This record gives sequence, structure tokens and C-alpha cells, in this order.
Amino acid sequence: MREIQWFASEEASLRALENLMTEFFHNCTTNERKREIEELLNNFAQQTGAWHHCMFFLSHTRNEYVMMFSLTVFENLVNKMWIGVASQDKMEIRSCLPKLLLAQHKSVPYFIRNKLCKVIVDIGRQDWPMFYHDFFTNTLQLIQTPTLAPLGLVMLKTTSEELACPREDLSVARKDELRKLLLEQVPTVLGLLTGILETYWDKHSVIASTPPPSPTSRESVELLGSLFQGSQYSKLLCQPMAVLDSESHQLCCLVLECLAHLFSWIPLSTSITPTLLASIFHFARLGCDLRSKAKTGPLNSSSSNGQLNPGTVDRARLGVLAMTCVNELVSKNCVPMDFEEYLLRMFQQTFFLLQRLTRENNAHTVKSRLQDLDESYLEKFTDFLRLFVSVHLRRIESSPQFPIVELLALLFKYTFNQPTHEGYFACLDIWSVFLDFLTNKIKSRLPDRESVLNRYKDALVLLLREVLNRIQFRYNQAQLEELDDETLDDDQQTEWQRYLRQSLEVVAKVMELLPSHAFSTLFPVLQENLDVYLGLRQFVVTTSSSRRLNITAENDCRRLHCSLRDLSSLLQAVGRLAEHFIGEVFAARFSDALAVVERLVEVTCYGSQTSLYDLETAVPSVLKPDLIDVHAQALAALQAYSHWLAQFYSETLSHNQSQFINLITSAVDACSPLITTKVPEKLLLSSCHLMVSITSTVRPVFLVTLPAVQNIFNLITTENHRSRLPQEAHILVCRALSNMLLLPWPNLPETEQQWQTRSNSHTSLLSALTREYRILRATADISPRQPVLDNVKAVIQQTLPVLRDLVDGISSESTKSRQICYQSLQESVQVSLNLFPVFIQQSDVTDEMLAFFLTLFQALRVQMGVAFTAQIIHTFLSMFTREQLAASILEEGSAGCRVVQKFLKILQVVVQEPGQAFKPFLPSILSLCMEQVYPVVAERSSPDVKSEMFELLYQILHQNWRYFFKTSVLTSVQRGAAEDTMENEAQFTAAMQAFGQSFLQPDLNIFKQNLSYLESLNSKHKLYSRKLFRTSMLFHFINVLLQVLLHKSHDLLQEEITLAIYNMASVDFDAFYSVFMPEFLNNCHGVDTNQRAVLARNFKLEQDLPSFTQSVQRLVNDLRYYRLCNSSLPTGTIKL
Repeated sequence: MREIQWFASEEASLRALENLMTEFFHNCTTNERKREIEELLNNFAQQTGAWHHCMFFLSHTRNEYVMMFSLTVFENLVNKMWIGVASQDKMEIRSCLPKLLLAQHKSVPYFIRNKLCKVIVDIGRQDWPMFYHDFFTNTLQLIQTPTLAPLGLVMLKTTSEELACPREDLSVARKDELRKLLLEQVPTVLGLLTGILETYWDKHSVIASTPPPSPTSRESVELLGSLFQGSQYSKLLCQPMAVLDSESHQLCCLVLECLAHLFSWIPLSTSITPTLLASIFHFARLGCDLRSKAKTGPLNSSSSNGQLNPGTVDRARLGVLAMTCVNELVSKNCVPMDFEEYLLRMFQQTFFLLQRLTRENNAHTVKSRLQDLDESYLEKFTDFLRLFVSVHLRRIESSPQFPIVELLALLFKYTFNQPTHEGYFACLDIWSVFLDFLTNKIKSRLPDRESVLNRYKDALVLLLREVLNRIQFRYNQAQLEELDDETLDDDQQTEWQRYLRQSLEVVAKVMELLPSHAFSTLFPVLQENLDVYLGLRQFVVTTSSSRRLNITAENDCRRLHCSLRDLSSLLQAVGRLAEHFIGEVFAARFSDALAVVERLVEVTCYGSQTSLYDLETAVPSVLKPDLIDVHAQALAALQAYSHWLAQFYSETLSHNQSQFINLITSAVDACSPLITTKVPEKLLLSSCHLMVSITSTVRPVFLVTLPAVQNIFNLITTENHRSRLPQEAHILVCRALSNMLLLPWPNLPETEQQWQTRSNSHTSLLSALTREYRILRATADISPRQPVLDNVKAVIQQTLPVLRDLVDGISSESTKSRQICYQSLQESVQVSLNLFPVFIQQSDVTDEMLAFFLTLFQALRVQMGVAFTAQIIHTFLSMFTREQLAASILEEGSAGCRVVQKFLKILQVVVQEPGQAFKPFLPSILSLCMEQVYPVVAERSSPDVKSEMFELLYQILHQNWRYFFKTSVLTSVQRGAAEDTMENEAQFTAAMQAFGQSFLQPDLNIFKQNLSYLESLNSKHKLYSRKLFRTSMLFHFINVLLQVLLHKSHDLLQEEITLAIYNMASVDFDAFYSVFMPEFLNNCHGVDTNQRAVLARNFKLEQDLPSFTQSVQRLVNDLRYYRLCNSSLPTGTIKL
């Protein structure tokens, strides 16, 4: 290694450092050499007095790397070692660095200047006002000196960033002191900044060169007058624009950046004067000016770097920064009474800008205006509108001075002229928030519901019509074709699906407010597109070899494609509105809903009869998917009306049912031909889902007798592998058939349910479905090596998901349904239990089997009976040896891991069962949990298995509390009685230790889950008050939780951890304050006796949660601060 030494002369040291830094950043330097240099630099930085050299380097070098290194040494000194620096040295540093800044701020790069400002502010953070009394006044003087104002503003912004919300390297008392000191300066600072903005605006306003107002600008003033009743702001904001030179532009950018940061933390108050607000809005206007869009390259991310191109003035940047200031103010929910008037003025000013943005004239349409504006400005403006509607609309809406309806008209123009899809989505979100606000308002003010609705009716009608137009190719083809319909986003939807879903949510919300109007708008549009679709039959040409759609002209194909896409969207819209026809409004909206359902049934039957999905078309890659999608969406829309059909069924039971019977019969007739392997899967699944909804939600008595249903029964129960449906469809059809036989018919007494007949039919159905599976009973003794096992596995993996789904479908149904289901399944369950040991080494099969048994335990454990359930548990417990469990758990994320998870879930169901039947298994389950599973997962991440194991442990404790604490009724009512009688103490202690151990590990989810389990055990069983916990565990848990807060490893759970500490401490506050706290502080390393005394003194002896929380936060902050200070003191420092 080449030796580098620091030379006696500072000039030589500087040259050596420059060479080192240049070498370090050279692309030919190896990583090993970089590490050597890094070590050298670190050693130098750690030397006492290294800052003296750095001061010299900063004054005498032009090398940026050296400057940055030197400033980093100063930064480290101030933030980590300042407490140990001699007062004389501190004075020298406080004096020299500001002089250096003044001397070099124009000649050094902006990032060096900013870093130097940051170091000076860091000194102020430590020493102002006691030892650095002129720190803030120096900054104010810089701002007031014209040539130094930009530098002063950089200092001010840095001060706001570093002192208002300081990091944890300060004590709480110092943080509070700094905030108080800064708040005292706020009126002065805001006054100075207002003065700069006013001066520069007035100085550069082009009053002299302004031509007479054009007709359009006069019209704007008149409009504004009608909107805000001749408010003074109409005059202010119609003043001519300022034209700033580059230097003035940069200065105003810095002022607005400072204001934006100040507004992020100062409370709303009268210090934010009308003059300041007016000045900000003058600059916000610049973003509305078409000439302001920068043409010379991308927007600079920050103007404070002072690196704008000479002669380039990006006026949009000023508009963006001004709107950032406005949004900081508007985002505050807490508005003092004396600021409400200012808020109203702000909204008036912003809506003047909105009017300006959405104004049309001969030269520009609204859309072209918005397109020409800076994207960031539009984003900020949309953010403002969202904040206004979500945070302040409830305050402003009833104000007579605020014309909300006119605002909605402007928002409407703004929304539907957005130049980007993202902008449009953001505006739709604003409308959704507004519609929610309106819906809640109407619900809370039922007497004047009509007057509130009438006020907004016109706006809602326009909104509905325009949103519907926007989802139709007929009106919006160019934009809709830009949407991606292939790539899935994080929510598993394409851009087109997201567009449609957000639009339909708005339609549904309008429907809730104006049901009849929304329906009368939507239904005719649907009818129109349906007529095109239903008219396709006449163009179908059938020959001996094919069926063809005889529409070939390119223009006709394009029009058909658009019509089919629109029909698909409108069918989704109609389906989305289904919930608004049921419940209390069923009778009032019956005729509308009936018209929709009849039409949907007609369309689905037509699609199935004509098999349009099977036609040859001129453009098969486009028209065929369109035809399939329309058919599938029609079935899905009809499915959405299953709850309406169920209500229709119950309403017509007592009289003529022919209309209902015809609808259901036709719907099933539409589904039946599609349940075959020859149909596209999208259609097949849609028809299967519709059948499941009819059988589970509507449940007509006559369903099983329909010929179409008999055809489906025959298809499913006939053994023909070639005609077997894909697995998902097969499961759905089996569920539908099982539902028909198992689910109670609505509104019929028990005696008319025909249970015996239905039971026999269900047994026959299950017998056919499990024919191959039940034959496997004979395979229970075979060797796992035989090739026949592959076939056996295939049968298991085909059959068990079907049976699991059937059981799941009746889990919440009546006892009779579950009895019949179990009767039909009994033999298959026994086969499964016999096969289980054969496949214990094959995780994928065991996973499927345990999933089936888990569903059985959750839904049918009563029907299975105690003896058989016990047999199953015994089999599982004997099969899952420690070795087997360990091998499975070690395959993280694999089928083996999932097997253990499901096994633990089954045990959770068992231990939750009331009564004594399964209590004998508790010792074995506890033993398995603590002696076999826990040792394997304790030191590994294994999050999934760990989560289930702790859930099982919690359920054992919660559901079987008396297994551990034998408190009799008598002792619990006798105040003077002895403490709880404990049993199985060793197992209880082991369980608590496992919970405690989990708090020392990094997994956030396990930590949160287990903390909630302890809190639950405390609220339900007074865990923290139990003698064993209180005397031997309580302080250990509090200590662990406090250490977690100190290490900041689980910061997201601060609130939950502090609440748990409070609940534990509140068991005996006296002991907590007199025993635990002194002991905790005595054991705290890294702090001295005086600091311990301060920490103890600051922890107030309060017993309410807010005060206790504050004390805990203060303790954690200050303890970390003291440790940081002490660790950075030079060796041998004597602490006073």
C-alpha cells in the first residue's frame, strides 16, 4: 500500500488531498484503492483539530471534491462532536464560516454553497440564541441586502428545514425551544418575504405597455364579477402580468420556496396577511399564462441552485411554486376562526385562476389551453381542487358568498378538457369525493333533501352524461384507443379497465342521488347499442362448412367494433347499478329493473342461440373478441341482478309466478349450451358464475326440474374425460348443482323442503363426482415408488378441490344442509384419511388433503362427530413428527411450508371448539407447538408458519384460559380471596417467553400480531394483572418494548408499543415509577448520573394515557440524544 502522510505545511497537505480526491473519483481507480483512500480520509477526519486544516482547505482550493469533504468534516463535528469542542474553537468556527460564505457564495458551485449554509444552520441549531445570538438576525440582514438576498433566502429555507422539524439529535426541550424561537420570528419573516414579492411584482408589471382590454378580457372581468360579486380580488387579479428578468425570477422562486416550507409547519394565523396571499396569487397567475411554458428544456427541480440558463425565464416555475404555497395552506384541516375569512379569500382567488384556465377564446379551446400549460402546474392545480373538496367544502359550501354551483361548472370544464388520462383520473376522484360529501349531507338532512338535490341536479345530470360519453367509442374513440388493455398494473387491472371502473363508480354515485334520471339517461343508450347487436342475426350466412358474419367493408367493421365495445361498457354500467334497485326501493323501481332484466335475459339467450362467438368474421382478431366479450358481459350483468331476482321471487311467492319462472328458465337456457369444452373459456366461466348465483342467491324450487339443468347434471356426472370441463369451470358447475340440492328454499317451511329426495339426489351426485377417488381406498397400502402413484395424485388433485368448494359453499348454511353434505361425503373423507399417511412425504398432495380437512373442520366438525374428529387429529399428530415438521418448514415458501400452515390452522379450529370434547388434545397440541414447531421457527424468519403458530398459541390461551388459571366463581367475588390458582405453569411461561422472544426479532408483521394478542389477552382475561405475569414477567416485557422504541427498529408501530407499555404500567403505577423506572435508568448504558437524573425528572408521574405517551416519547428521544452526545466526546473529556 502506498503510504500517504499529512504534510507539515498546509499547502502541501492541500495538494495531497486534492490528488487523493481526484484519484478516488477517477473511473480507473480500483475498489480496493478506493477503500484505502476512504480509510485515510476517515482517519484524518477523526483527528482532533482536523477542522483547522479544513478551514484552510476551504479558503484555498477550487477543487469541488475537497470542498465537499471539508464541509462534511465540519458537519460531522457540529452534529456529533460539538458538545466536546472547546468554546474558543466554537467561537472561531462561528465567526469564520459565515465570512467564508459571504466571500465565496458567488464563486463556488450551488451545492457547495448550500452545504456551507447547512453547516452554519446546524451550528445555529445547537447554539442559537445563547452562544450564537446573531444567527437569525444575520439571515434577516442578508435578505434585506439586495445583492445578498438570494443567499439570505437559501439560509432561511435551510433554517426552516433544519430547526422547525429537527432530527432526533436534539433533546425534546431544545426542540420545543427552537420551535418557539422560530414562531416568534414568523411575523417578521413573512413581512420581509411579502415585501420582496410585492416590490418585484410592482417593479416588473407591464402597466405602461398594456394594450386596452380586449373583448375577451372584459368578458372575464364580468364573469368574475358575477362569480364573486365584484370582489376586490377581481380588480387585483386582472392587473397585467409581471415580466421578470432572470435575476428577479430566481429571487422570487427562492421566496416562494421559503414560503412553501414555512407554511408546511407554521399554524394558520393572521400573520399570513391578505397582502401576502394576494402576492402569492399574482405569481400563481403566471402558470395560467400560455407563454409561460418553458420551451428550452426540462424544468429545473429546484430554483435554489441558482443554475438557470442565462436569459431563460421559466415563468411556469413561479406558478408551480405559488400553487405549492397555496396547497400547503389548504391542506391544513385545523382552521382558526380568525383565519376563515382569509381562507374564503384564498378560494375566491384560486377559482378566479380556474376560470382563467377554462376560458375559451377565438385563439384557443379549453383543451388546447390546458395542453399548452406546464404539466406540473396542472398537477398542483388539481391537487388544490382535491384538497378544497375533501378538506374544506363542508366549511365553505353553505357560505352565501361562495357560489358552489358556478364552481362545479368550472370544475366540469376543467375535468373534461384534461390533456392526459392521469389528469382525468385525478379529476374523477375529486368528483367521487364531492358525490360522497353530497350523499352524506343528504342522509343527515332528510327534511330538506329535495332542496339540496335540486341545487345540484343540473351539475349531476351534466356530469353523468359526460362520463357516459367518455366511456363510449362513439364519442371518444381517439382517446379510448390510446388506453392500454393488455398490461396489468399493481391492482391487476389494465389501463382501460381502470378507466372504465373509475368512470362507472362516478355513474353509480350519481345513480344513488338521482336514480330515475340516471336510469332514463343510461337505458336508451344501452337499447340503441343492443339493437345493433341483436340485428347481427340477419348478417349471419350459413354454408355446409361454416357460419360467417357477412359484414366485410372496412368502415362497417370499424363501426361494428366501436358499437360492440360500447355495448360491453354499457352492460358493465347496467350491472354496476343493480344494487340501486333492491331493498326498500324494490317496489318503487320495479318496472325499471324488470325492463333491464328482461332485456339482459333476451340478449344472453340470443347470444347462446346464434353462437355469435363461433362465427367467422372479416377481422377475426378484433370482432371475435368483441362478440365474446359482449356475450360474457351480458351474462355478468344478469348475474349482478341475482339479488333483485331473489327479492322478486320472494315477493311473487303468493301470487302469479309465471313472469319470474320465464326469466329464470330463459336465463338457465342461455347458460346451458355454454357449459361445454367447445366454448371460449371467458364465456364458459361467465355462464358458470351466473348458474352459481342463481342457485345460491335466488334458489328457485323448480330449478332442478328444468330440462337445461338436467342436461348439466348429465354432462357432469357422465364419466367422459374428453368432455371434462377445465378445473375452474368444473368446480363452479359442481357447486351450482350441489347448491340446488343442499340450500334451503326461501320462504318455505321445513316440511316442504323435500329433504329426503334432495338428500338421495345429492348422494348420487357426489357418488358420481368421486367415483374414481373412492376406488383409491384400495391404494392405501401401496408402495410410494409405484408408477401408478402419478395417476393417483392426478385423481386426488382433481377431486379434493371440488369437494372442498362444495363444503365451503354450505359452511354458513343450516344444520340440515350440512348434515346432508357430510352424509354424501362420508366415504370420501374416510378415503382421504386412509391416503394421508401414504403421501405424507409428498408436500403437494398433503397440501391439497390438509386444505380439504381444514375446510371440513371449519364447516362440518359437528357433523363429523367427536370420535371421528379425534381419530383425524390423532392421525395428524402422529404423522407430523419433529423431523417431518422441520423438513417442511425449512422449505420456505414451498408446498411443505403451506402444509404446516394448514395443519396449524386445523389445530386452531380444534382448540377454539367449546365444550370438553377436544380438551384431552390440549397437552399434545401445546407440546407440538412449543417443543416441535417453535424450536424450528424461533431463529428463522419463516413468517408464514410463525404467524400461524402464534395464532394457535393465542387461541390456546384465549379459548382455554381455565386450563392455566383455575379461578373459581367464589374466589373471584371474594375480594380478600387468595390469588389465582395456577396449573400447567411451565407451559404458560414457555408460551409467554415465545411471545417475548418475537419482540426481539425484526419481522414487523409478527411483532404487530403478537402485541395485539397480548393486549387482547389482557382485555379479555386481565393477563397483565395475573400474579405470575405481574411478578415475574411484566417488567421484562416493558423493558423489551422500551428497548425496541430506543432502537427505532419498529417505528411504524410506535403508537401500539406505547399503548401496550401504558397498559402494562397501569397494572401498578406505583411499582412502575418507584421500582421499574429507576432500575431501567440505572441499567441504561451510555449516559451519566446527571443525565439519568434529568431523564427521571422529565418522566412525569402522570397516569393518563396522553401524558404518559408524551413522557415515553421524551424519554426515548432524550436518551438517544444523550447517547449520541456522549459517544462523540473526545477521550478523557470531563463531563460536568
